[in-house]
Amino acid sequence: MFRLNMCIILLASMATTGCGDRTPDDVAASDVAVPDPAQEPLGMEGAEMNLPLPLRLAFMTGHVEAGLALYRAGEPRMAAKHLLHPVSETHAGERVGLDALGFDGALFTDVSDALDAGVAAADVEPQLLAAQANLTSVAARAGGDTREIIFFLMDTVVEEYAIGVRDGVVADMGEYQDAFGFTRVALSHAQTLPDDIRADVQTRLTTLLSAWPEAPVPPEKPTDVAAVVRLVQAVRDALAPQG
Repeated sequence: MFRLNMCIILLASMATTGCGDRTPDDVAASDVAVPDPAQEPLGMEGAEMNLPLPLRLAFMTGHVEAGLALYRAGEPRMAAKHLLHPVSETHAGERVGLDALGFDGALFTDVSDALDAGVAAADVEPQLLAAQANLTSVAARAGGDTREIIFFLMDTVVEEYAIGVRDGVVADMGEYQDAFGFTRVALSHAQTLPDDIRADVQTRLTTLLSAWPEAPVPPEKPTDVAAVVRLVQAVRDALAPQG
């Protein structure tokens, strides 16, 4: 499983450009080194079952968050793949141990059925909220170290976004959307961080979310990968031990 060491990735950039906060539009592609999909074995699919349960759950929840956002944005066909993730046999390894924590697969089956039937998201909003609430409840029972979970999600955001966006266009729609979902999950977990860093991390994650200007619906000109790398590093900096 490919993992990014963000400190190494940004070292050359920080030596010449500094670490000041900048928005996505401020960052040129030449500012930072980014992973080359042709050279690295990118991708999480199939490796998630080897992760500790809290990380597996965060990974699965990222798919759901992407799907829910797409459904609510009026893109049910794009949403389908992501919302089927929690009940798909292909991804059964992610669910090992979740039933005992209260995971309710029927909720996601209901949402998937609504998708298949062409039901508008507004008409099944209670079901969508129930599915989200179920995953939030399971996450609370699963525990795990919040910092570790967010660090994992940030690594995965960069990995997936680097696959999703190439040569200035969205080349892999699913990975582009997954990166959005993982950011949303990280923002949710940030609510449980210690008081001294919570607000700062939440602010930086909210800024990172602005990299997807139309939720996870692929735009004509997506945010540059280098900008996303820098915004992720800003989150990681805020998570670092204080002192």
